[in-house]
Amino acid sequence: MRWGIMGAAKIARTDLAPAMQLARDTELVALATRDSSRAAPFAALVPQIRVHDSYQALIDDPDIDGIYIPLPNHLHVEWSIRAAEAGKHVLCEKPIALQAAEIDSLISARDTSGKLIAEAFMVTHHPQWDRVRSLLYEGVIGRLEHVEGCFTYTNRDMANIRHNPTMGGGGLRDVGVYPCITARFATGAEPKRLRSDIRWQHGVDIFARVWADFPEFTMSFYCGMMQERRQHMIFHGQDGWIELAAPFNGPVYGDCRLEWRSGGRVMTERFNNVNQYALMLENFAASVATGSPFPCPLEMSRGNQAMIDAIFDRAD
Repeated sequence: MRWGIMGAAKIARTDLAPAMQLARDTELVALATRDSSRAAPFAALVPQIRVHDSYQALIDDPDIDGIYIPLPNHLHVEWSIRAAEAGKHVLCEKPIALQAAEIDSLISARDTSGKLIAEAFMVTHHPQWDRVRSLLYEGVIGRLEHVEGCFTYTNRDMANIRHNPTMGGGGLRDVGVYPCITARFATGAEPKRLRSDIRWQHGVDIFARVWADFPEFTMSFYCGMMQERRQHMIFHGQDGWIELAAPFNGPVYGDCRLEWRSGGRVMTERFNNVNQYALMLENFAASVATGSPFPCPLEMSRGNQAMIDAIFDRAD
């Protein structure tokens, strides 16, 4: 896969571009940015990188197979569709849309163009989450009763796009999506009823508490972007529990450790040498090359956005 990156966003600079150097069957070829100075970190990784001065020029580049889109949230749907219609595969940052209904147009564009369009939920490619899913399927902790989680970080820069409501800012769309996607990915279940308590500031949610009822278990989590950073997930069953110390982007948040208790014993596995972004890129390339299922298809993304929509709609 020959990749072009649409915009010089921080996540592209610090995570995806380096991962493209690590992933098999993956090559970073081009970048689109109007500010040539922002291309310098990418050129340090790939000295021969082509720098386009517009997003459309990147889409029109004949030497690119796929486009990674880390633009502000409100631009994701438009540019994903435009790239697919131009014959490019698309990997777009989360949230890929601001409403679940918008993902229908992405599914249509994918099916019409024959190009893979997917949301960059790197956690669904991480082996610790495959392990959680296997443990739950095997019944290691007995019947699952409750899921609990949190994801917080600190962003007090009011000029940052995450504090801009017109660009789809806020904590739920930025980090609240992760407890949702991982609970759904691990269990294969969808929530039936939700309730939330949201704290707003300048038109964006800066803290949220969420309670969800799934068909056979309950869930609660909190998320925010004005608190000291923390992340955690636990799956509590009748006969044991599964706990993840850095469930979303370890080891940045600490020891990427998976523990579970079953039959009176506690077992531990660590995943600190895993680059989940590189695994995501490898899985994307494999899906394009062979037609193998991508771990997070748009249908899963639509379900996740529907959960976020419901959290906003059912806030007290």
